[in-house]
Amino acid sequence: MPNPIRQRSLTLPNGLNVVLVSAPRLKRCAAALRVAAGSHDVSARWPGLAHFLEHLFFLGTERFTADEKLMAFVQRHGGQVNASTRERTTDFFIELPRAVFPDGLERLCEMLAHPRMTIPDQLREREVLHAEFIAWSRDNASRDRLKRLQPLSDLHPLRGFHAGNRFSLPVPRQAFQDALQNFYRRFYQAGQMTLSLAGPQSLEELEELATQSGGYFARGSRVEQHRPPALLTDAPKPVGEPDQRRMHLTFACEGLPPGQEQAAAFLCTWMNDGQAGGLVAELRERRLIESLKAEVMYEFAGQAVIDIEIALATMTPVASSHVSSMVFSWLAFFNSRYRPLFDEYSRLEQRRLAVSGALSLARHFSAETDQAGLPNDTVDALLNQFTPLTMLQAEAESPPYNASSVDWRLPEANPFLKQTTPVAATSSDLPGLTFSEALPAHGEATLCLRWTLAAAQPMLARMLEDSLKPLMAQASQAGVTLAFSAYGRFWQLKISGLAEPLPIVLEQALSLFVQPDAQTLARYGAPANDPALIPIRQLLKTLPDHYLNNVVTQQTDDLPQVWAEALWTGFATGFTPSARNVLSHAARRIPGLPELSAHATPLATGTRWEIEPSESAEVALLMFYPTPSHALDDEATWRLFAQLMQAPFYQRLRVEMQLGYAVFSGFRHVAGAAGLLFGVQSPSANATQLVAHIEAFIEDLPTLINAADLPAQVKNLQAQLETADMEHSQAAEQLWQAHLAGHGSDYSARLQHSLAHLQHVALLEAAHRLAQPDSARLCLSNRPGPF
Repeated sequence: MPNPIRQRSLTLPNGLNVVLVSAPRLKRCAAALRVAAGSHDVSARWPGLAHFLEHLFFLGTERFTADEKLMAFVQRHGGQVNASTRERTTDFFIELPRAVFPDGLERLCEMLAHPRMTIPDQLREREVLHAEFIAWSRDNASRDRLKRLQPLSDLHPLRGFHAGNRFSLPVPRQAFQDALQNFYRRFYQAGQMTLSLAGPQSLEELEELATQSGGYFARGSRVEQHRPPALLTDAPKPVGEPDQRRMHLTFACEGLPPGQEQAAAFLCTWMNDGQAGGLVAELRERRLIESLKAEVMYEFAGQAVIDIEIALATMTPVASSHVSSMVFSWLAFFNSRYRPLFDEYSRLEQRRLAVSGALSLARHFSAETDQAGLPNDTVDALLNQFTPLTMLQAEAESPPYNASSVDWRLPEANPFLKQTTPVAATSSDLPGLTFSEALPAHGEATLCLRWTLAAAQPMLARMLEDSLKPLMAQASQAGVTLAFSAYGRFWQLKISGLAEPLPIVLEQALSLFVQPDAQTLARYGAPANDPALIPIRQLLKTLPDHYLNNVVTQQTDDLPQVWAEALWTGFATGFTPSARNVLSHAARRIPGLPELSAHATPLATGTRWEIEPSESAEVALLMFYPTPSHALDDEATWRLFAQLMQAPFYQRLRVEMQLGYAVFSGFRHVAGAAGLLFGVQSPSANATQLVAHIEAFIEDLPTLINAADLPAQVKNLQAQLETADMEHSQAAEQLWQAHLAGHGSDYSARLQHSLAHLQHVALLEAAHRLAQPDSARLCLSNRPGPF
């Protein structure tokens, strides 16, 4: 187990609440700053004002402009930065390497304390917000969510859409400017904020950082946010639509005592649990559902809206009635039996925090929830409100279903949480499994497996992934991430996290792969019932298949034959010698034949245009430029290009040209091939125009090279790629991709050497070749294009 975390809370003289989290196992540092104000704290005259203000902060300050403002700084150092405006809170967070974290934290606090909000800046950013508003308003999931909330009281702001657009944000009007400044002064002061820092430093070092940067904020005290009106009225409720494949049971709860956040998380945890005897398992065994997910949609001041989303296996009103009856039957059972689960839930939470990264820890402790424990009366109060009267929609009339005879059972304790003594195992290494000592054996480990099939089998892959979901959930609770993916003729299984339970997780995953139960086999060929993704995410999901030019031919349900013809390769790192033996013993159940040498994915040639259709009115485009070869000199060059282009690409296409909300670029691996990836989703430009904008930007790459401080850029990039300073999972993924590309154990050292010896003239030559019309690239869009 990782070393336990140490935590300290304090209040600075200016009123800022501070939470410090020290975990020596962490490689990175993170800050999460929560402001107790959100979209529902804005006057109804100016919907979207809070979200608009969140955007304005990122435009920079008088002190930190251009390449020195927060977003550019974080991108340059390979970190993470984002923000989110919710109903009653606004969150800002960053994650950075330890060496540059103080500078990033200073920029975060500076931009909130001294924002630059000129009228020209506001007008430009309003157009970006308008593009985001259009994307959200066209998104099926967003529209469906808003529709489901309409049964709420007309007075409750949760019924509204608070994203903001050019019509709700009249920037030139003085009344709007007064409202914007008043909102900022009222809520963006120290007493209304909680700053959480997490990192490997001591609590004393973290406190010094918090004191220095937290002092930027104006002194203040907590402002009481106005209480919302009642969620429900006595008006008749609309009747639900039980014939839809995806049904929702949504409950509006009022007057909950303190601790409602923990109580809601406790309930959702066990409702979503997939163990035998639970709600999900029983519904799936009866072939009533494909999936069920309970989650909190909203909570504030004793109110909570909790939604149970259910993908039905069939489309009949009778089926939905059966599911509703089963849900209420399980709730009645759980209400009378849940108390023995408190200890198990506490163990799950302890394990979750013990393995969380810096950003997850910082965000957890910035949430201002009571960490003292979970009171019985709060759980009782919540469960007592799960009745038909608190549902947002009345159920349609349908034949009654008696679910009282179901043999409900509480879930067993998670077996992966138990400290086990490994069975003595002496096992020779498997020919297809490479063990790497590139990462130290400090308690975290990773195993990656890839099978090459005789032909693509997407229906079998979907069936296997579905069968893994309960195991994925249990493993995640114990600090092990299990992920299965399929692209082209490849299936991939990745297991990463705590080393001790990892071999047991592998054994169970392989057992499900080789000998699926009858219920799993019965799901072969079942149509996917996943919610539609926004276009750019759909493109990202299918990009590997398109890169491999995957054509699905005849599919089969003969899983044993598929395994018999499959070749596999594996990569493991972070294991001690004894754990290596245990893993090798478990890995003997890997189906297929070892692939004695991993073959790198062939590189693309020429320009290829692929279409992934979508019903969205917006146009999305991905352009992927693979490296010219698998040589590390080419990879080093492409990585530096990505470093130089990331911030300027975002600045030009999103901020200056305002093409859309989703704009990004970077170095990516796609189906085993490394390259530069550019992505845009736009409500205004067509695919041909987007290609032209990206090509024009790439043509300016030589200018970026000539203007850059190349030694400093290379130094930043080398620091980002130093595996000793990465979180384990990130470092393991980089080494796995290198393994698939055919590189040996000296990959990291050789890549650093290639970066150190990049030459200015060679970079310019490579940049000119990249911009040529005949350069190798894959263009993937939801619309036809110019090629």
